[in-house]
Amino acid sequence: QVQLVESGGGLVQAGGSLRLSCAASGRTFSRYTMGWFRQEPGKERDIVAAIRWSDSSTYYADSVKGRFTISRDNAEITVYLQMNSLKPEDTAVYYCAAAFGTGWRLGSEAYDYWGQGTQVTVSS
Repeated sequence: QVQLVESGGGLVQAGGSLRLSCAASGRTFSRYTMGWFRQEPGKERDIVAAIRWSDSSTYYADSVKGRFTISRDNAEITVYLQMNSLKPEDTAVYYCAAAFGTGWRLGSEAYDYWGQGTQVTVSS
């Protein structure tokens, strides 16, 4: 049974930083792509960043390039999202997700497993 457990969300002022963690278990993830998504109330769930577990290659949405960094720790089987220079428009529930396969998965429908989400609120 695959489990993804997010942590690290919270309230931060604009310009501040947060680091989200996603602890993964229940499978060998070497052939998975891991993604971070975010969703505002009434809006679709959009991809923020993704990483291929096999080679750590990464993808970023234009809105977060240069500010967010996705990484993974093999030993801890954890994926991180370091978020710097946060803006009020980054406020959302952030979800960790896993998709089998190493081709880029940019739509939420391509992901097989999801965490419960963690709230990030950036005040102005």
